[in-house]
Amino acid sequence: MPSDLLKTPLNAAHRRLNARMVDFAGWEMPVQYPTGILAEHAAVRDGCGIFDLSHMGRVSVRGPDALALAQACCTRDLSRITPGEAAYSLLCQEDGGIVDDVIGYNLGPTELLFVFNASNRVADTEFFAQQRDHLGLGADLEDRTSETALIGVQGPSAQALLQPLSSVELEPLHGYASTQGTVCGAPALIARTGYTGEDGFEIMVDGPAAENVWSALAQDATPCGLGARDTLRTEAGFALYGHEIDRSTKPYEARLGWVVSLSKPSFVGRDALARLKTEGLQRRLVGLLVAAGGVPRAGSTILDRDTPVGQVTSGTFSPTLRRNIALGYVPPRSSEPGQHLAIDVRGKPTDAEVVTLPFVPHRSRPRAKM
Repeated sequence: MPSDLLKTPLNAAHRRLNARMVDFAGWEMPVQYPTGILAEHAAVRDGCGIFDLSHMGRVSVRGPDALALAQACCTRDLSRITPGEAAYSLLCQEDGGIVDDVIGYNLGPTELLFVFNASNRVADTEFFAQQRDHLGLGADLEDRTSETALIGVQGPSAQALLQPLSSVELEPLHGYASTQGTVCGAPALIARTGYTGEDGFEIMVDGPAAENVWSALAQDATPCGLGARDTLRTEAGFALYGHEIDRSTKPYEARLGWVVSLSKPSFVGRDALARLKTEGLQRRLVGLLVAAGGVPRAGSTILDRDTPVGQVTSGTFSPTLRRNIALGYVPPRSSEPGQHLAIDVRGKPTDAEVVTLPFVPHRSRPRAKM
């Protein structure tokens, strides 16, 4: 691998565990450990898995106009989340194309923390800075990615394993809530968020504290890599930037209209999104249960009565369902659950059925009402 790849504070820990490392968005990241993807996946569904998420961008927005800047950049109405709450949102271009999907944490009257996709960290920070300067808002941006670590603790046993290490009671935290406390004695932001469909937490600590926290969690939890993250999130029906969503994707076709708050008077892309909502969809993201005969991959052609109608964006073998699954875009006429389509898998049409997402029911803690 290139020697100039960025490394998380947990890189040495992954190497001691003999993880297979790959280049992911310019970061050296573990794709799997010797236990294998199937075992890591099962650990999250049945017990607890831990993930190094430190490659994700973490940028603080501080100042008297921090919320105003967030409102101008994000599709979601973040004025409705109070300190200690978080919200999933989108950043969009003027034409409504998705720049990134993000999580914004309200840390107080004048501070929000945003988590960006690793590949978009620099572009997203510039997006915020451009809007701040254009609108003349008083807010400072601080990229905290290199100085902190982010650890995911996911699965039905996550709370039981994390609680003895935490200084705060975790049971009162609802989904997309966060609190300040300590983990293994280190100051931490503890959030009930995740990307697996299971209950769990994401912990942000200073970089030097990361190995101690990881080691303590690894006493009872299974280290998991990018491979298991992908099978878990696909089963959960979650979009991945660069696959289900990108700058050519509009929120409504990606089933993300629920995070577009057209009641807000202004944000980047609002006018285009208002128009798109009334025009109707040209394509729609669907879930597909795929017959045996090969795992569909991103880029595979989706067929309706032998006619190409769309493309797979993500495909995998589902360890939970024990069968092949895929996400992809098709015209609305081909998107109804129960409809029979096919996927071209290595030149052979393979039967596929449109199903309601998610493939595997979510067991994450419910959110507070926004």
